[in-house]
Amino acid sequence: MMQVKRDKINGDALGTGRRKSSVARVRIRAGSGTITINQKPIEDYFPLIADRQQILQVLETVDKKDEVDVIIRVNGGGTTGQAGACRMGIARALIAHDAELFEPLRDGRYLTRDARMKERKKPGLHGARRGTQFSKR
Repeated sequence: MMQVKRDKINGDALGTGRRKSSVARVRIRAGSGTITINQKPIEDYFPLIADRQQILQVLETVDKKDEVDVIIRVNGGGTTGQAGACRMGIARALIAHDAELFEPLRDGRYLTRDARMKERKKPGLHGARRGTQFSKR
């Protein structure tokens, strides 16, 4: 079973999500449904609808969209990686908030870490795999 983290000061549920090179620290508390990412509203931080839907999908799965306030600090990577990290962090924080949500979140694959990373550049190649162009003469 996962380790449950709770803030000792005000009882917030905490969760950490990772995707590619992005890391999101998520804090969930009972509230009206506001989502703040790096002290900005979700609409300002993620202008792409697909990134916003990826985050809101977790809350809609467990019907907590209007019941909890979500505060996220995210850094590293690009927008899609950060959205994936936020999604995983929210799922982990929801479990810390309410342990009964574990099964629907697990079945929705929100707790599974996507381990795909950028492959490193190798010596003698132009990228991770691209070799030099063949020259006949």
